[in-house]
Amino acid sequence: MNFLEAEWRKLAIINYEIDPEILIKYLPEGTELDFYHGKCYVSLVGFMFLNTKLLGLSIPFYRNFEEVNLRFYVKKKEKNVWKRGVVFIKEIVPRYALSFVANLFYKENYKMMPMSNEINVNNDELTVKYSWKNGSWHSMQIVADSNPLPMETNSEFEFITEHYFGFTKRENKTSEYEVCHPKWEYYQIKDCKLNIEFRTLYGKEFEFLNHQTPISVMLAEGSEIEVKTKKYI
Repeated sequence: MNFLEAEWRKLAIINYEIDPEILIKYLPEGTELDFYHGKCYVSLVGFMFLNTKLLGLSIPFYRNFEEVNLRFYVKKKEKNVWKRGVVFIKEIVPRYALSFVANLFYKENYKMMPMSNEINVNNDELTVKYSWKNGSWHSMQIVADSNPLPMETNSEFEFITEHYFGFTKRENKTSEYEVCHPKWEYYQIKDCKLNIEFRTLYGKEFEFLNHQTPISVMLAEGSEIEVKTKKYI
């Protein structure tokens, strides 16, 4: 049985280039940083969790909610095959029970904050906005063409979205879990507005992102997903 089944929809992805040295302390044992054209990426990702089932069961009031996470990209070689995955700096969800279960079972760094979303289609424009409160309100808003397009092979979008494993570092242990989903379609970006205080949310080492222009902005449609039970490596 899968640990988690859900839909991940309307993934707003803000990508920044980062000095790899900043990420070394977060790197799980047995993995190494994954680069795209020689650049090291960190991404702020907001999306909707929909129709969520935990161990096959729907939990009232916890089926549909927002998540915002800050993540970077790694790879791990196993039997001469590279597994490409992500490591989360922090994941924000709107209810305490969600963060409790995720921290308990997957040892991820989940935090609970008040959150909201706005997703609207107006003629040929799609607007997606995610907001969360940590003292003051933070937000990310993307305006895009409303017609999704198929993923392009070897594109930056493919690199960002085609990481199918999650790796977690806890003391001297590394856990691994697989996330299964089809290739995602994307929307062409028209505008992006960010209101984020990175130091408040993620600490002083990420404060430089307040003053850095994103290397790219993406909006993925998403799909149904399955998260497999974790294992230690």
